[in-house]
Amino acid sequence: MITEFPVVHTNIWDAFWAVPVVLIIVLLAKWVFKVPSSWLSTVATVTALLLSVFVSHPHNLAAGIFMGFFYGGAAIGIIYSVKQSYLAYRTTE
Repeated sequence: MITEFPVVHTNIWDAFWAVPVVLIIVLLAKWVFKVPSSWLSTVATVTALLLSVFVSHPHNLAAGIFMGFFYGGAAIGIIYSVKQSYLAYRTTE
C-alpha cells in the first residue's frame, strides 16, 4: 500500500513550454483536422499526458501523469476562457 504522495520535481519552465505546445497542438487539431469542439478537452488531455510522461518527466510515471493533467487543463482553460471573453465582448456592443 502506498502511504506517501509522489514527489513531483518540476519548475516554472515546464509550464512555459509545455502548456503552449499543448495549446498549439489542440488548435492545429481544431483548424487543420476539423476536430469537433466537444473533443478538444480530450485532445488536450491526451496530448498533455503524452508530452508530460515521455518528455517532461520520463523517469517518474506518477509525476508525468500528475503534471500532464495540469498541462492539459491549463491549455483547454485558455481556449475556453478566450472564447467566453470574446463572446461576452460581442454581446455587450
